[in-house]
Amino acid sequence: MQQRIMTTKLIKGVDRQETVKKQRPVNLDLSTIQMPATAKASILHRVTGVAMFFALIFVIWAWTVSLSSAEGFDLVKNVMTSFIAKFIAWGTISVLVYHLLGGIRHLIMDMGHWEELESGNRSAKITIALALLLFVLAGVWLWF
Repeated sequence: MQQRIMTTKLIKGVDRQETVKKQRPVNLDLSTIQMPATAKASILHRVTGVAMFFALIFVIWAWTVSLSSAEGFDLVKNVMTSFIAKFIAWGTISVLVYHLLGGIRHLIMDMGHWEELESGNRSAKITIALALLLFVLAGVWLWF
């Protein structure tokens, strides 16, 4: 049984009431909702933008200390050999790579390409796959 509610709208300066069907989502379990690749790519682009902002804390600290003196450079050099520092550097490179690839994808879409459903999904999947490949290559470059 659908429930009807009364709403009041102001139309051309006159209050009017109308009956509206109250249609609410039945299933709010987010784990059962499948997002398309385009949505995942767009959300990842936003998340990596925020992550880059916070990664700048580490990058600016390393630059500041390493440029302050020879001892500061040696300190940063020694810190960067630890697993945690390499992991943070890998994460920073990874979010930068994905954000760059996602930004290029968005620029191409702004030019009128890949706007159809099929080509948009394909470009999103290619962007994510290419980013994953580059993440692995960045990890190999940092650790080996």
